Amino acid sequence: MDALFVIINIAILVTIIGLLIWMQKKHFSFTKRVFTGLGLGILLGALLQLVYGVESTVLQETTEWFSIVGSGYIRLLMMIVIPLVMVSIIQSIINLEKTSQLGKMSGWIIGILIGTTMVAALIGIGTATVFDLSSDQIEMGQEETERGTELESTLSEVDEQSTPERILSFIPSNIFLDMTGDRPTSVIAIVIFSMIVGIAVLGLRRKNPEQAETFTKIVNAFYAVVMRIVTLILRLTPFGILALMANTVASTNVAGILQLGKFVVASYVAIFIMFVIHFILIAFFGLNPMKFIQKVMPVLLFAFTSRSSAGTIPLNIEAQKDALGVEQGIANMSASFGATMGQNGCAGIYPAMLAVMIAPSVGIDPLSIGFIVQLVLIIGISSFGIAGVGGGATFAALIVLSSMNMPVALAGILISVEALIDMGRTALNVNGSMVAGTLTSRIMNNFNMKKFNDKSAVQTNQSI
Repeated sequence: MDALFVIINIAILVTIIGLLIWMQKKHFSFTKRVFTGLGLGILLGALLQLVYGVESTVLQETTEWFSIVGSGYIRLLMMIVIPLVMVSIIQSIINLEKTSQLGKMSGWIIGILIGTTMVAALIGIGTATVFDLSSDQIEMGQEETERGTELESTLSEVDEQSTPERILSFIPSNIFLDMTGDRPTSVIAIVIFSMIVGIAVLGLRRKNPEQAETFTKIVNAFYAVVMRIVTLILRLTPFGILALMANTVASTNVAGILQLGKFVVASYVAIFIMFVIHFILIAFFGLNPMKFIQKVMPVLLFAFTSRSSAGTIPLNIEAQKDALGVEQGIANMSASFGATMGQNGCAGIYPAMLAVMIAPSVGIDPLSIGFIVQLVLIIGISSFGIAGVGGGATFAALIVLSSMNMPVALAGILISVEALIDMGRTALNVNGSMVAGTLTSRIMNNFNMKKFNDKSAVQTNQSI
């Protein structure tokens, strides 16, 4: 009987996918298809939980089948991330008129990412204080205790690396290993390698222009193929969001959310405030925040449902380049950097709120100037090399809490709402990288204002 119910659930998902395919054939916009997938995914997930219950075998088997569509889509995006980052950055540098532009471009992107993360930390501190959050208010059950023990075990691995060693890990020693995405800093390592290759080609162009031209043609051809693969994969976005959202809602621990409701609300208030700050920055640089929101919304929706900054890189680059009018090289670099450093949600707000919650339990005043300054600086420094996949926030929290000499096990109290909060954090991370790209492009005077203001200038995958 259980198998029959699972088959019925799969049939419902296939029917909704059929509806989305019909909408695509009828040339509904990409944004409308994404929102439809999101809305129907929420309804389907809520219905599944209501009918079967979170702990039921039917629901667990159903979500496993749904994962073929949802997690399968994320895997396809992750598959193309490394080739896309590599070829995009090499091509971008080859097209630079001066090598000095590379340093300026990288400096502004990294500066904006880290700067906004430190601001996010202050927002996290303020929100946790206003909501009077404290680890003492939450009871530690068996699941939370086990999570705390796991975090302490993970910390022992993290502590083995000093800060200089973590920085050193950015530099690739085996580029083929990093192409597999084996390390948390693999994307940064690929970026560094690609920048070195691009700079080498610029030097070769002066000494042997023919060879440089041959290599440039190869890179351009490879880039065209990679972008075509990206386009093909992005066609699946509405289906991926549908399945991911259905699984997330169906598996949500409602009791856990109710128990930790104050922390969930506080987290989303902090995330919302940081979004507002992003849009204020956009307005400060002479751009319409509402137009910015409209053009980045499909990317934010995917980031929200997938909880993967790295997996969102292809959509991020496409949105910046084709919808916002950001110069291609800056779009490539800001999306790549933003997936592994300066993440406003995971590396800024979350560790700051945890530190404020835990501080009183170890006799520290979270409102003292010394504590706040130390926390913000540590968050800024530690925000380098945060893995752009689910779990990056945990890694950031471990580094920050251990650096502040706080017990990391207490971070386990939030396990029941971790996924729900991580959705908002990831969307904020991705928005931060797009803001960094947009502002850098404006600063370097290569921003396409006409494209930004053009309502028809959208992601290329909206028209396919």
